[in-house]
Order: sequence, then C-alpha cells, then structure tokens
Amino acid sequence: MNLFKSKKFFVFGLIALSVAVGSGANSIDQLTNDPRNLSWNLNVDENKVVGAEACQKCHAAEINTWKQTPHFETFLTLHRKKEAQAIASKLGIANFKNDSNCIQCHYTMQKKEIGIEAIAGVSCESCHGAAKDWVNVHQDYGPGVTRLTEDPNHRFKRLTDSIHAGMRNPINVYLVAQSCYRCHTVPDEKLVNVGGHSAGSLDFELVSWSQGLVCHNFVRTDGKENIPSSPERLRQMFVAGMIADLEFSLRSTAVATEKADFGITSAKRAARAADRLKSAQSKLQLPILDEVLAVYSGITLRLKNHDPLVEAADKVHQLGLQFAATVSGEQLVAIDAFIPPSNKWK
Repeated sequence: MNLFKSKKFFVFGLIALSVAVGSGANSIDQLTNDPRNLSWNLNVDENKVVGAEACQKCHAAEINTWKQTPHFETFLTLHRKKEAQAIASKLGIANFKNDSNCIQCHYTMQKKEIGIEAIAGVSCESCHGAAKDWVNVHQDYGPGVTRLTEDPNHRFKRLTDSIHAGMRNPINVYLVAQSCYRCHTVPDEKLVNVGGHSAGSLDFELVSWSQGLVCHNFVRTDGKENIPSSPERLRQMFVAGMIADLEFSLRSTAVATEKADFGITSAKRAARAADRLKSAQSKLQLPILDEVLAVYSGITLRLKNHDPLVEAADKVHQLGLQFAATVSGEQLVAIDAFIPPSNKWK
C-alpha cells in the first residue's frame, strides 16, 4: 500500500422479501447477477428527470420531510454562502446552477426546451435515479390496489422491474449507500485541489447521516409515521456503508493525477474504509467480506494506477450489491456495539 508515499498514514433487505414471497435464490439473482443492475455510474440523466412532483401523490409525507432538510435548502442557499462563493471564484464559476462542478452533487438538473435547468437541490431523483423510465412501474400497485393492500408477489415484481429500469430502490441498501457516497466522497480533483472544496465529508457514516434529519421511512408504516429503520436494517446499512466508502474512495484515488489533497485524502479514506471492514469482519466472519477485503489487498493505492483501481472498485460494487441481497441483519448482531446510537444521528 503506497498512499502516494507523501504523508504519514493515519490510521430489512431483499432476503426478507424473498422469504415472504417464497422466491428464494432466483429473486436474489434477479438483483445481483443481472448486468442491468451492475452499473456504478450514478450521475443523473437530466433527459430522464421528471421532478419531485411526480412522487408527491404516493410520497407526500416524504416530500414534506425533504423540504425541511439541507438537501432541499441547497437550491435556495448554496450560492449565497461565503465558502461556496470563494470556491466559485477560484474556479471561475459565474453561475452555480449552470456549472458542472456544482450541479453534479448539489442540484437536480432537467432538460428543458431551451437547455438544461436546475429544478431542485438534492432531490428524490438525486438519490433514487432519474425516474422517467421507472416512475410508472414503481407506482403501479395493480387495479384497485393501494400500497398497503398490494400482493407480496406483485410488490416483488414491481420493485425488481423498477430497479431493472434504473431505480435505486432501498430494497437493496447498497443501492442507497452508493447514492450517498457518490457525492460525499467528492469525486472531482479540480474542485478540491484548485477550488479548495473539502475532499469529502470525512465523518460521513451511512447510519448516522441517514437516520436523523433526512430520514423518511414512511413507506414502512401507514404513510403517516416517520419511523427509524429496524435494528436489522441498521446493521445492514452500517456494513453496506463501509463497503460503499471503499468503492468510491477507490474510484476517486483512481482518477487522482497529482500528489495533492484530493488524491492523498482519497487514498487514506480507502485505507480507512478497509481497516473498518477488517474490524467488522473480525466479529462477523462472513465469506463475502473476505472477498471484499481480498480485492483491496490485491491493489496498490498510488498515482497512475487507474485501471487496476477502477477494476477493484467495480468488483467491490458487485460484492456490495450481493452483500445487501444475501446477508440478513440477523447475521450481523456481533457488530451492534459499533453502530451509532440514536443520539449520534445527525
């Protein structure tokens, strides 16, 4: 492990639904082995963005919660912040909502007749994918049926069809984790090294950052109560987050071109994620985590090592999906002491 030789290194998911509908391994294979689900590029296609209004009918409570979060507020406030203005000045950015350095993570862009326009901050489609190809499938519970009365077999097909069409559905927690780490690892070298943007949210952790202010778990109730995730799901999320952290830290390290803050921080973050996975694996002893760690041990964190690092990240990506689909929360009890308690949720 090279770490650029620069600074001293410091150191309820799918399985439950499969059982419920009696589908077994074939259901798992649908989500983990179908090549349509293995793309890691999570940039939102502005040509397929439909806007949060398309989600309002079924997810009004979620939309109302979103409007109270920083994800929503960024549309109204980012361009006014002194720190953001300083970064924009260094990069020659004249308009926050029209520049790719900002729109990649801070805005939801939509194709209009006169061009591409920012229509929201970090919105539904930022996390779940541009919805044009899947929103109608996702909302189809069947004739005369509601979400609460939907047949389990119909639900499974609806969700798998939605994922095949491009939705990042939380039935697989790794799909959610990817959405978060895509931006919270800040995948832009120029933005960091030239603009002075932080090299990611270094304290980001999936459980604590998803279960507080941005939590919107109404779908697991009658649509009126925003409940925390179950202990079983939190365990899945905790491990999935570490795997996603490793994946996207490897991707950032792969594109680093100079021995500077972006590349050094990305490499350190990848090493830190691997160390945390090793600690978890010492308690869990799961074969799939051995596979993830074997991928990491086979690469070197150094500059000009693009292809091996991307290949490793791709393998981690697939293993992350398989972890979330095949390892239940009941198998992860041994790490309960490490999962952030509710008083640590942001």
